[in-house]
Amino acid sequence: MIEKARALIDMGMCDRCIGRFFSERGHGISNIDRGRALRTYIAMLDGSVPDYRDSCKLCGDAFENMEGKAELLTDASKEIEFSTFLIGSRFDSETLEKEKEIAEKLGLNGESIKVEFNRSLGKILEKKTEKAFSRETPDIEFLYDVRYDDVKIQINSVYIYGRYRKLVRGIPQTRWPCRYCHGKGCEHCNFTGKMYPESVEELVAHEFMEELGGKEHAFHGMGREDIDARMLGNGRPFVLEIKEPKRRSFDIKDMEKRVNRFASGKVEVSGLRLSSKEEIREIKASRAEKTYVVTVVFGSEVEEEKLKNALKMLETDIEQRTPKRVAHRRADKVRKRRALSVKLLQSDGRQASIEVRAEAGLYIKELMHGDEGRTNPSLSAALGVKCAVESLDVMGIDSKEE
Repeated sequence: MIEKARALIDMGMCDRCIGRFFSERGHGISNIDRGRALRTYIAMLDGSVPDYRDSCKLCGDAFENMEGKAELLTDASKEIEFSTFLIGSRFDSETLEKEKEIAEKLGLNGESIKVEFNRSLGKILEKKTEKAFSRETPDIEFLYDVRYDDVKIQINSVYIYGRYRKLVRGIPQTRWPCRYCHGKGCEHCNFTGKMYPESVEELVAHEFMEELGGKEHAFHGMGREDIDARMLGNGRPFVLEIKEPKRRSFDIKDMEKRVNRFASGKVEVSGLRLSSKEEIREIKASRAEKTYVVTVVFGSEVEEEKLKNALKMLETDIEQRTPKRVAHRRADKVRKRRALSVKLLQSDGRQASIEVRAEAGLYIKELMHGDEGRTNPSLSAALGVKCAVESLDVMGIDSKEE
């Protein structure tokens, strides 16, 4: 250990860099104190030792004026509300390569210059701002470029979980860019860049964007219903993501009222709470069973008993080739999903209201009309009568995330 420390001293390193290479020794003391102790001890052994006077030959005095560096971070973030932060740093490649070569040459496995720099700057910033350093879920992340004394800030998203009910037809779940101009704006979309003037996403996000000063938003739903279908019952779980928010504190109950007031008659939300990126993955991976009510019009009159028997035949595994209506955006393959229960609610011979409970991923419209034989079995095939779907409503989603 002593010979290795002596070699580092001879290389012209500062006490902090010497201490870093021996960070696994002497727990509870700082790297700079550890390095100073080694330099003092070797000076006592040798009679005299080169003192650290000029620029460190490894870090180049990157740790000088750390207070000033922390001030740069404070100034850069003064318009951003945050409670927790993380610091990263960027050094020139020559410094990092030299550090690696020295460690390998001397057989040392100490703390890297970046870890030391980030921690040291973080401690100072904690005192200056009274905010907490966090590696887990920081509100913002600083990147300090030591080469140019430059600061960049990544503002992490705010996530809000809830359930939405879509009370009207004709509204997509998320923003739908114009298929002609791809969002740029053209005559086909009246220069809005969108196929539809509003969406569930925009109706829910509007008040949060106003309150938090976000740059963008994204909507992560547990599946999605067709544009012409309503989402009723207990609602569909979702996570709203507000990107790069300038503010993070808000009253969640008040925001729920504001959203419902803004989207009144179209969309309503419930159970709003703070969420996380991890919950988005859980929602996307969910295979929740769903309950639907579908209204079907028959090509010719159907007796009720015959209809009930046909519906019973659908309570089985359904093979569905990718429906024609979504074939342009979905892989063309055969999927097998189960219809768990199919019940007649009412019928007058020419029209029927049917409740379907099914595994996630079953196309209900195609289960009714058969999609020209691409869905098997189907109600149309079982009856031998043409079936047209007049309306479809999602009545319940049995998610287990709550």
